[in-house]
Amino acid sequence: MSGHGRKRAASHAGTWYSDNAKELDRQLGDWLAKAGDRKGVARAIIAPHAGYTYCGSTAAYAFKQIVPDNVRRIFILGPSHVVYLNGCALTTCTTYATPLGDLPIDTDVVKQLQSTDAFESMDLHNEEAEHSIEMQLPFIAKVMENRPVGSFKIVPVLVGSLSTAKQASFGKIFAPYVAESGNIFVISSDFCHWGTRFRYSPVKRFSDKPIHEQIADLDREGMDAIASLDPSEFNEYLKTTQNTICGRNPICVMLQGAELFRQMNNHTHEFHFLKYSQSNKCRSLSDSSVSYAAGALFIHPKK
Repeated sequence: MSGHGRKRAASHAGTWYSDNAKELDRQLGDWLAKAGDRKGVARAIIAPHAGYTYCGSTAAYAFKQIVPDNVRRIFILGPSHVVYLNGCALTTCTTYATPLGDLPIDTDVVKQLQSTDAFESMDLHNEEAEHSIEMQLPFIAKVMENRPVGSFKIVPVLVGSLSTAKQASFGKIFAPYVAESGNIFVISSDFCHWGTRFRYSPVKRFSDKPIHEQIADLDREGMDAIASLDPSEFNEYLKTTQNTICGRNPICVMLQGAELFRQMNNHTHEFHFLKYSQSNKCRSLSDSSVSYAAGALFIHPKK
């Protein structure tokens, strides 16, 4: 495999989050402690990917649902902000650096995925410029801190702009991995990007609700569509509202994979959102904000 021994640098450390291991460890520990009791054992989570001062405390609610004991592999599906992709791309690196230690790539699974001929390879320069996967890594390192080095590996997947047919075909590729209880999927997504700078600023003129509450209503409708676990319901919501949920394609791949797994196996599954926040409370048309949501997929064998 090309790029053998190659390491992806923690390129956003020191800007989007602290590059001081002690400080970062303390912050993450505080946020996880404040996220309350665990609601269950997550098989997949949705977590935001903005700078930690904006979304770290919200992301902690998703990562709190990961029970590290049996996790052998963590798939991280992040949307591409840097390059246009109409499919998905895999890393050529063997490790990803974080201030809390390096995370090894599961190169065997990367090869398995490559063998489907459905994936491109990431260019290292673009891979390091992209933040959507990197922002999940320190949380993963923190949650998994008591596991021996090498006892778990990560599989980063950059997700492009997918047709519904491609969402379904990638869902089919990932469904067998969703089926394995030692695997966790981390889906990287922010929610509504509202404001003229995002070219998205719908507002109900005659509503007595402030804009930030209207945005929350819009996001909650999308969260309900995701929690229905019906990929077509979420796609229909996106078509109707055009809500600027940047991780919509990774979310749809996860929904497709989970639905296929449900059809193949005798179990029930449920998705719960645990925390929601906004970077700023918009009150006028000149304001802007980004929304963040943390949620988790729980899978239960039927009795």
